[in-house]
Amino acid sequence: MKEFQLIRPPEIIRRSNWRDRYETKVVQWLVPWDGEEEIEIGLVGVPLSKTSISVSGASQTPNALRELFTAATTYNIDYEIDLAHLIARDLGDIQMHVTDLARCHSNIEAGMTELYSHFPKIFPIIVGGDHSITCPSVKAFSKRYEGNIGIVQLDSHMDVRNLQDGGPSNGTPIRGLLESGTVNGRHIAQIGLHSFANSKPYREYAKEQGISQFTARQVAKEGIEPLIHQALEIAGNGTEAIYVTIDMDVLDQSFAPGVPAMVPAGMTSWQLLDAAYLLGKHPMVKGVDIVCVDPVQDSRRATVRTALYTMLTFLTGYTSRPSS
Repeated sequence: MKEFQLIRPPEIIRRSNWRDRYETKVVQWLVPWDGEEEIEIGLVGVPLSKTSISVSGASQTPNALRELFTAATTYNIDYEIDLAHLIARDLGDIQMHVTDLARCHSNIEAGMTELYSHFPKIFPIIVGGDHSITCPSVKAFSKRYEGNIGIVQLDSHMDVRNLQDGGPSNGTPIRGLLESGTVNGRHIAQIGLHSFANSKPYREYAKEQGISQFTARQVAKEGIEPLIHQALEIAGNGTEAIYVTIDMDVLDQSFAPGVPAMVPAGMTSWQLLDAAYLLGKHPMVKGVDIVCVDPVQDSRRATVRTALYTMLTFLTGYTSRPSS
């Protein structure tokens, strides 16, 4: 790979101080790729946060997540599923440029495109970084399929800000995908949107584009499960594949103290985990990213830990997919 090459994660953060012979920790399972073996699941870090509207240290999240691999096992007691049989590998991070943000986005698209070329059947788990990474990531994702793709977004924000005032940022990934023609608005479903975190003109823009939107209040009143099913139906109607993007600020601030733009009255951890399981279980979902965690502001890595559990629960759903 060229300058958008994947950078291997440091080995020191993968060591556990002891081992129980009857227990498999994530650190023992989601190990770095050896450069040769065929894999099913690939973890990719995208350490970019200079494109965040709010001050953010989200570039540190990929390695902060890896540090917690020693703290979680591969066994999900709720579903009686152990992830250890999945062939999952850590592919490292996509290289960012120090000052050129447009080049960072170019590196993401090029790096993910090359990854899909090398592993045509890989299921990517992409860890940001701020939400700006979703636009170039989905552009690469869309090249894998001949037809349309859909998006299910869990987020407090619509992410359809105009591109003139601030350029591409964590507030513009959906706008960028719409304006580039990568995704049609009628194939996008957003869940968890908040009052006082968005503006009326952008709500009207989203409606004009055909985006389906569900608020945090709807989640509280109607439950997460029916809304996820509706979102999957919308994103899967007339498309070849669905991309899921999870902004951790969809959670209530009490559950996610380490996000740059936290909000009250958001989703609970259980609602997010149930959503992740249902999304992972759907056969049309072919990729996921988890974004907008700031380890610098995260007391005792509470939000990073929730992001890790979200990833593992999503993979529990993936493992539960009906056999083809």
